[in-house]
Amino acid sequence: MRTVDLVLVGLGNVGRAFVKLAWEKKSLCGERYGLDLRLKAAFNSKGGYLADFSVHSEGLADMPAAPPSVGWKQGLRLADALGNGPPGVLVECTPTDIRTGEPGLAYMTEALGAGWHVAAASKGGLVADLPGLLLLARAKGVSLKYSGATAAALPTLDVGQASLAGTVVSVIEGILTGVTNHILTRMGAGISFDAALKEAQALGIAEPDPSLDVDGWDTACKILLIANSVAGTAFRLSDVARQGIREVRPDDILAARRAGRALKLLGRFERDGSGAGGRIEVGVSALGPDHLLHGISGTNKAIVFVTDTMGTVAVSGGKSDPQGTAASVLKDIINIYR
Repeated sequence: MRTVDLVLVGLGNVGRAFVKLAWEKKSLCGERYGLDLRLKAAFNSKGGYLADFSVHSEGLADMPAAPPSVGWKQGLRLADALGNGPPGVLVECTPTDIRTGEPGLAYMTEALGAGWHVAAASKGGLVADLPGLLLLARAKGVSLKYSGATAAALPTLDVGQASLAGTVVSVIEGILTGVTNHILTRMGAGISFDAALKEAQALGIAEPDPSLDVDGWDTACKILLIANSVAGTAFRLSDVARQGIREVRPDDILAARRAGRALKLLGRFERDGSGAGGRIEVGVSALGPDHLLHGISGTNKAIVFVTDTMGTVAVSGGKSDPQGTAASVLKDIINIYR
């Protein structure tokens, strides 16, 4: 049995879902993978918890959403947790700022520099400087995993990097944001954009400020990270031609349906003839029934890879909620030590 200490930064919906899941899967991780996962510390913007395993053997795994009065250390620094004991895994679940990458970029840089592995769920720091983070990880001999930031429970990087190893990927297309796919599906039933959005917010799958999702930024970040990781490109967010779904109306969806097509918000990469780069974009596409993404509805996501030697490979499904994202982070942690 190998003991692995975990330090969590970010105690929002995904962070709390990870805390719960790590405790629920503790026995399975031990029995199946030989890993004793111990949540050693957890942080939000005001401070952090540091577990006392001598009196609380399960560490922080059953802590509530709100900080308890006992054990909360105001202003506890990340360095205090990283420097206290052998390196483990930093679980990065902070709010996404896709322009600055902070605070996640600083947390990941500090952890990698201290010899800790990183499993990231938020996109900001990765979009801001994935090459720099990967370079630092290689220099320190540790892993940087980010399934949670690339469509979470949908295994995009697992397929693209491992299952398609040795291929040249010429096209990647994906429905990568469950919120927008749900909204478009509901609009197909005649509901307005505003009503479908409010419904998604009531279900807890859309944020109070939904702009990252509905304006295409979430999909842009995901297709950027997937393309750069799988196709070896070096796109930046400013390279992504982006269109969201705010301008789509139920009549547009019904007109497409009468023509035998379905409107979907797609992230798309296509390699150019030179093999050095290509085009990357996000936009609403009218897909015919022969397209592999035509029938993907509700909160489901899907991705298609077109390769030179394995043909076209598609994967669909994956939960679009905090538990699905937390599960992808747990998977990354397991795979770090396999």
